[in-house]
Amino acid sequence: MVSQMPARRLGVAIVGLGGAVATTAAAGLEMIRRGAVDLSGLPLAESTQAGLAPYQNIALAGWDLYPDDLASACRQHGVLAPAELDLVRTELESVRPWPAIGNVKFCRNVAGREGANLTSMRDQIDSLKDDLKRFKADSGVDSLVVVHLASTERLVDITLPQFATPEAFEMALDANDDEIGPAMLYAYAAITSGIPYGNFTPSVSADIPALKELARRNGVPIAGKDGKTGQTLVKTVIAPALRGRALHVDGWYSTNILGNRDGLALDDPSSLASKLDTKGSVLDSILGYKVENHKVFIHYYPPRGDDKEAWDNIDFTGFLGHRMQMKINFLCKDSILAAPLVIEIARCLDLAKQRGHGGVLEELGVFFKAPQMTNGAEPEHAWPEQERQFRDWLDNGTGRAEKSLKAAAASLADVG
Repeated sequence: MVSQMPARRLGVAIVGLGGAVATTAAAGLEMIRRGAVDLSGLPLAESTQAGLAPYQNIALAGWDLYPDDLASACRQHGVLAPAELDLVRTELESVRPWPAIGNVKFCRNVAGREGANLTSMRDQIDSLKDDLKRFKADSGVDSLVVVHLASTERLVDITLPQFATPEAFEMALDANDDEIGPAMLYAYAAITSGIPYGNFTPSVSADIPALKELARRNGVPIAGKDGKTGQTLVKTVIAPALRGRALHVDGWYSTNILGNRDGLALDDPSSLASKLDTKGSVLDSILGYKVENHKVFIHYYPPRGDDKEAWDNIDFTGFLGHRMQMKINFLCKDSILAAPLVIEIARCLDLAKQRGHGGVLEELGVFFKAPQMTNGAEPEHAWPEQERQFRDWLDNGTGRAEKSLKAAAASLADVG
């Protein structure tokens, strides 16, 4: 008689545990454990891929600048109805975030408590690593993944010399370099602990060359950045259809209004610039030409809370030069769209670690607005192709990098 292996248990350490997305994910996982909800909205719910941790076996913990327990934080965000929150209140009340690392120079509009009294970046990193070790020991999980969900930080120039190599970055850490933001510290702590890392925000973190290379050397999967949940998802679905029908896009006007903590962070122009940077290149890449009148606006509008609204007006030209328009009004719940993706990204990063993948996991690009790539390659943005590449990797364990190596080997064999 063949004994079955016990189901995998996964711990997910979240940067920004008290935010709307993380608390929604935590509440959702508790509801799933109770059998109170089905698996709607989870893209991999029907996957039979061995190695993916069951939803019931995922434990969440993490850091936040706000000390509230998850039930209190969830109530403040207003994503869940009171009756839904009551189902899991006891479990969420028992979870409080660990003190986070913050830096007002990188995120001016979100100011919670200060973290521990740590004077150097090395001390901050050691504190993060201690948190991760304690979480793994206390929870008894088989493995950990770190996912970054904290508020958007200001733009950073990733071409600076201190970000070019792991060695240069180590020296910058020793010097407490002012250009190193909190997101990079979390990524470094995860990668040097051998823990996969996903960046669901527009903040600069593991996408600097130094940390991409460090992840490759250490055999740690990383992926990001900026979760693709709403308006950009719509663009990556509609734009390939317009291209396929030879309808020329003359202009695409996009406006977003939202009132959650993410919206508050983006009310700061420096943080907003990071967000717009990840949204801007998608159309040009898919269509194959520059859309001269591609306008994107994000407005903080407190009455909406987590109920985000995205308006799109598309002007395009068809046969015989005739002009047409398409208008889309997407009224969505930001965290309800994002939370299941965070869960799936964590499961996939853990699967990649089991498979021995190290460095950027390009095939998770389907989840992101600005997918990380290796060797200067341009990311694929069209959703149908992204989805095909992702499912191929998930089902067969091979992705773009592996296929390129096999093709190169086959070519050499033919020459020989």
